[in-house]
Parts: sequence; structure tokens; C-alpha cells
Amino acid sequence: MVKERENFSSRLGFILISVGCAIGLGNVWRFPYITGVYGGGLFVLIYIIFLLILGLPIMVMEFSVGRASKQSVATSFDVLEPKGSKWHIFKWFAMAGNYLLMMFYTTVSGWMLAYLFFMIRGDFVNITPEEVGEVFGSLISNPGANVFWMIIVSILGFGVCSLGLQNGVEKITKVMMSALFLIMIALVIRSVTLPNAGEGLKFYLLPNLKGLEENGIWSTIYAAMGQAFFTLSIGMGSMAIFGSYVSKERSLLGEGLNITILDTFVAVMAGLIIFPACFAFEVNPDSGPGLVFVTLPNIFNHMPMGRFWGIAFFVFMVFASLSTVIAVFENIVSFGIDLIGLSRKKAVLINFIAIVILSLPAALGFNMWSFITPFGEGSTILDLEDFIVSNNILPLGSLVYVLFCVTRYGWGWDNFIKEANTGVGLKFPQGLRFYLTFILPIIVLIIFVFGYIEKFA
Repeated sequence: MVKERENFSSRLGFILISVGCAIGLGNVWRFPYITGVYGGGLFVLIYIIFLLILGLPIMVMEFSVGRASKQSVATSFDVLEPKGSKWHIFKWFAMAGNYLLMMFYTTVSGWMLAYLFFMIRGDFVNITPEEVGEVFGSLISNPGANVFWMIIVSILGFGVCSLGLQNGVEKITKVMMSALFLIMIALVIRSVTLPNAGEGLKFYLLPNLKGLEENGIWSTIYAAMGQAFFTLSIGMGSMAIFGSYVSKERSLLGEGLNITILDTFVAVMAGLIIFPACFAFEVNPDSGPGLVFVTLPNIFNHMPMGRFWGIAFFVFMVFASLSTVIAVFENIVSFGIDLIGLSRKKAVLINFIAIVILSLPAALGFNMWSFITPFGEGSTILDLEDFIVSNNILPLGSLVYVLFCVTRYGWGWDNFIKEANTGVGLKFPQGLRFYLTFILPIIVLIIFVFGYIEKFA
């Protein structure tokens, strides 16, 4: 007897969980920085164009494959592919991508949780900028602390998934995402009302031709293209799973557009938190972990009620990272349910043990195993895992989804467009067929090739 597929209890649940999966640390520690470097408002405009012509169509394709098959990526291609074809082979790469992502994301999410604890405990009160930097250094160099916080994140994520789709994943993600938006708006209001915040807003939002000239038009376009592509977590079935849980009441383009708008809103708002604060206290905005774990704690130290705002910021960051963890854990749990018929509880237990063991290399890569430097001095195991996911599985997986949906050798255009346009709401334009068949695959290949050039040139 086939188990009945679980479904979301509401459209809002589907949108917020998909947004939670898309919103990640890159929205906060990468988007604002590259916006500042590549021309401010001009870069944002180019980025939004690429979101609409690149990220959104592939997201709709993932949702369509998920909803039509009512399966995760573990079995969706088996259900929809033409008889005798080999599209289902991709599932092994997609599943590997989800596991690999969590093998390092649990460690980084653990850092967020640790910093929230440090903020609440008052560890940053009255310490020097050098000492703030040392807090992060001592955290990542401590193998016990890294593993401890990684395990706590895994317990929280799988604990939510064990409660079921509606009572766990949907209910808790709704609360977290609602709180995330409220905290973020409060942080933006605080930041833009700081003295000299206007200079930061100008730097961030006004079109800056100088930044465009310094970096070159093609570098700017590639940066916008890459950010638009990676921000939505498309290409390895992490969105398809939510399509498999959603009803056919609404067409998928409108839902994808809502998710894209909310993801962009968070990225833009993150810049409104960071740049005014950096300019108010004359601190150079950084990118990556340095921004979150060194620059911003130093800024909170100078700010009135800084400890309160620091706690609020790290609650925001914990929710941003945990929403992604829960979404991808749900995908991973569904693999066991769809592929070998495990119960949800059994799939959660087995995968919890697996993820904790598989996450050890990234957690220990900054300390006990720091001698492993895959890309030369200064690189870590986490960098290798990130490279495999971001530079390989995501772009090549997106190419698979595009070709599967547009060619007669796969699921085919007619089946895709029928599924995407089922229900009320925005319809996917038939006129885009030529673009999606012949131009979009080339854009995705350019992202793949340039990713290697950027990494190794």
C-alpha cells in the first residue's frame, strides 16, 4: 500500500519554508559586500534582472518536477522520465549534494549558535577589537566546541523534522521566518538612524559607475549572475521537495516569484543593517565570516544598547541558518522515506547519526585536521565541500533540470508547462521556450566554467 503524500497545511507555509531554504548566510555576509564593491544600486539592478531570467525559471522547474511526481529528488526522475532513459542517475549526485551541504553548513550554523550564546553571556562587553577577533579564532580552533555546536544544530534540525511536515517543519519554520523578518526590520531601523548612517546608505544604494569601471562590466555581470544563481539554492532538489508537498491550487510561477522577492528583500535589508553601521563607526565592511564574527561584534560594542542589538542580530542569523538546515534536513529525511520506505522517525534517527559523523571533517578541519589544505595554504576541508556543492552540483544539477523540462528526451516542454501553469495565478509564458531551451543552458554553463576560472586562475 502506497503511503499518502504529506501536504502543507497552507500556502504561506510552502512560501516561508521555501524562502527559509533559499535564505542563507550568503544573503548576509556576501550580497551586501559585493553590492558595495560592484557599483551599489547599479549592481542590485543587474542582480534582479538575472534573478528573474536565471534563478526564477529554474526554481519553477524544480517545483514542477516535485509537484508532478509527488516525490523528492530521490525518486522524482524515476517517476517522470521516459521509459529506458537514464535521467534518474542524477538523483545520486543531487542526494550527495544535500548531504555535502549539511556536512559543512551544520558547522557554520553552530558558530552562529555559539555567538548567540556568547552575546547573551556578555563575552563581548568591554573588550578590544583584537580580543573580539580572538573569540572567533579560539572558537574554530577548539575541536570540542566546534563538534559540540555542530551536534546541537543537528539535534535542533532533525528534532523539528521528527515532528512531521505540518506540526514540525511548517509550524516552526513559520514562527522562525516571521520572527526573522521582524528582527531584521528592527535592526534596519536601528542602523539607519545611527549618526552618519546616510553615507553608508549612499555607498550601498546609489548607482556607482566608479565601482563598475574598476571591476569591469563582465566581472560585474558575472558577480550578479553568480549571486542570483546561488542565492535560491536551486539545482540539487532542495526546492523540488517542497513542490512535492504543495497543492495544485496555484500556478508555480507566482509562488516562485513571491519566494524570489522575499529572498531579495532579506539580502537588500542585510545591507541596510551592515553599511550604515559600518560607516557610522568608520569600520570597513568585510565579507564572509570576518564580517559576522569580527566586524559586527565590534560595531555592537560601540553602539548604545549594543549587547541587546548584538543578541537580536545573532537570533536573526541563527534563524536564517537554521531555516536552511531544517529545509535541507527535510529533504534528506524524505530520501529515506521515498527511496526505501523508511518511517519518518527511523529516517530521522539514521540521518542524524550519519550527518553528525559526516560533519566531523569540516568541524575538525580548522583544528585537528587543519593540515589538510585542499586548495593550498589557508584552505580547509570546508572549502573543498563548499566547492563541490557550489561550483559543481548546483550549476550542473540546474542544467539537468532545465534540459529535463525543455527537451523531448526528458519530461518535455508540454508536461512542464502544463504542471507549472496548473492552478490560479501567474502563468509561465509559452514564448520563453526558445530562451529556456537554447540560451538558459549556455548561461548556466558559463557560471560553471567561470566558477572554475575564478577558483583556479
